[in-house]
This record gives sequence, C-alpha cells and structure tokens, in this order.
Amino acid sequence: MATAIITGSARGIGAAIALRLAKDGYDIALNDISEAMFENNDIMDKITALGVKCEKYIADVSKHEACEAMVKQIKADFGSIDVLVNNAGITRDGLLARMSEDNYDLVIAVNQKSVFNMTKFAGAVMMKQRSGKIINLSSVAGLYGNAGQMNYSASKAAIIGMTKTTAKELGSRGITCNAVAPGFIQTPMTDALSDEAKQAILGMIAMKRYGQVDEIAGVVSFLASKDASYVTGQVIEISGGLSM
Repeated sequence: MATAIITGSARGIGAAIALRLAKDGYDIALNDISEAMFENNDIMDKITALGVKCEKYIADVSKHEACEAMVKQIKADFGSIDVLVNNAGITRDGLLARMSEDNYDLVIAVNQKSVFNMTKFAGAVMMKQRSGKIINLSSVAGLYGNAGQMNYSASKAAIIGMTKTTAKELGSRGITCNAVAPGFIQTPMTDALSDEAKQAILGMIAMKRYGQVDEIAGVVSFLASKDASYVTGQVIEISGGLSM
C-alpha cells in the first residue's frame, strides 16, 4: 500500500487532502504541531473507516530535527513514503510598517522552512525508491502579493521557487514536485469576515463564490495520481478566476 504524509492535517485544507487521498487508497500519515489540534476532531476515524491505515505524528515541521525524526518513524511504520503534501502554514498578518520581526520570522519558519525540512528528508526516502510525488501548498498571495501579508506572501512565493528547484533536482529519480496556489477558500476565517469584506472579495472572483476545501483536495489528488506522471515543476492556481 502506498503512503502519503500530509503536514498540518488535523483540520481545514490539510484534513480534506488527507481524507481525499485515503479515498484514493493511500495509507495516511497525519501531522500537526500539537495533540490539541486533534481534539474534538474525527479525521482519523473518517480515514480508518475507509479501510486504510492512519497514524498521527505530533511534530513542529519548522524544526529540522523534528522532521528528520518524524520521517524516520513514518518510514519504519509504513514501509514507504510515496506522497508528501507540504500543507502546514500559519498567518500573522499586519502592514509592513507595523509587522514585528518575530511575526515575520515565525511565518517564514513554519510556512517556508517546513517545506525545506520535509522535502529533504522525505525526498531522500523517495530517491532510494526512485519514485514519489511532492505537492506544496502555495497561495495566490505568493503569485500576486497581498497587502498586510508581507511575511505570508514571501513564504508562499518562496515555495514556488522551491517547487521548481525540487522538480529539477529530483526528476531524474522519478520524483515529481508541483504546487497548488489556492485563492479565497471558505473556512472559519473567511466566515468571520464582515459582509462588506466578503462582497469586496467576491467582486474580484470571476466565479463569484469562495472555493471549497474539497476543490483543493481534488487537484492534489490529481497531482498525486498516475495521471500526473509527466507533470512536474508546475503551479496550479485554484482561485475561481481571481487573477483574470
């Protein structure tokens, strides 16, 4: 059975991706930063109900040694690592003039360095297997920038460069690496916006609606599949026509 690791997968987009890949037949290694992220959460039950193996791993993926230990344990527990989805991410928004150095550094560490850490260690396993799929979560903020998100935009833009470099370095070993760039996706965070803010956002989107987490998961499923075996180094925007 093939195995997929999804970082930051206790809830939200990460959980939706984990559930979709489980439906595709993958054994699932869930990851998040604390046990508390899995409280009042049935993602493991939903996945195991599909008849696949599922384990959770508590690790801060911004930490190099934590990623090394986690990947080693997942390889021992599952036998292979066939898909890596670098989904873990945070925001600490604020205008540039008011943004603290700590908030800049934290977002870069969690969003960007985690991709380096996990790709390095999981990629080493894939290189020995001479096969693997790596999918990175970027953002439209990384493509176009976004006021109040200097740190987040920088981290997500860097992920695009990292994706293309990984594709070039690992392609000869049968490993693909692609990124998806979600736009405005319906989450508790967007639900909390004022009606005025919601209307302003919808006015920029060609499809005049927010995306759903399952729509992100569907594209990730394609990139992890055999149908995408000759697709690498690409960035797929999933934004309902935000950029047009």
